Amino acid sequence: MAIGLSTYAFFWRSSARVPAPLTLPQMLEQTASMGVRLFQICDYSQIESWSDIQLQALRQQADTLGIQLELGTRGLETAHLQRYLQLAEILQVRVIRSMFNSAQHRPTMAEAAALIETILPQLEQQGVQLCLETYEQVNSAMMMSVINRFPAAAVGVCLDPANCVAALELPQQVIANTAGRVLNLHIKDFAFSRQDGWVGFTLAGCPLGEGLLDYDLLIEQVRPAERGINQIVEHWLPWQQDAASTCLREAEWTQQSVDFLRHRQPRSN
Repeated sequence: MAIGLSTYAFFWRSSARVPAPLTLPQMLEQTASMGVRLFQICDYSQIESWSDIQLQALRQQADTLGIQLELGTRGLETAHLQRYLQLAEILQVRVIRSMFNSAQHRPTMAEAAALIETILPQLEQQGVQLCLETYEQVNSAMMMSVINRFPAAAVGVCLDPANCVAALELPQQVIANTAGRVLNLHIKDFAFSRQDGWVGFTLAGCPLGEGLLDYDLLIEQVRPAERGINQIVEHWLPWQQDAASTCLREAEWTQQSVDFLRHRQPRSN
């Protein structure tokens, strides 16, 4: 089990809203500077058009920095996942996080199962795990009705209890529904706050350990240390007053998350 960062931990610092957005190689450098040795390139669609030479250079940089890579995308379309398996081969990746839905396709559960069945032989041949994320667009029980049809070594869950709150699924129930098939964890904290005038609420991120994420329950039920499941840091950080304030706050949240997770790891690690 390892602690890792995601591109979502650099969401604002790599966005067009800041004067000098971080590149992917710069994100890897900052990850290494924090003593973190795992990085998930998640929903970073630019990488899909990178040449083999560019990908090999990134892999070489990761090797030099001692960083293990994971990949993340959305959707189950066969051609799309085949491209990510090509990326995985060059980048020496063993975990691909995805979702049932993409911007182009929202499959039924039967269609999702058929798409996973199609890609399964390639996953098994490459030794890659397909980790499907919990989120509000697909009920976790329905999602598990599909995932449970497939070998646990190849297909499982990327568990993020925060995502399903928007569909009125309690995080505790999502954890219970998925714990036995979790292969990857996205760790972010979240909280509700009253909007101005006390009309409605805002669901947003907060520093890890200060919100509604029951981390102890998550660890108790998933047992990542025993099962070798990586914990990937990401955030739901709202835009602050300006780019400088937002980037500073994002860096602070990332460091706090890493410190929190390191403090909570078993002493043997």
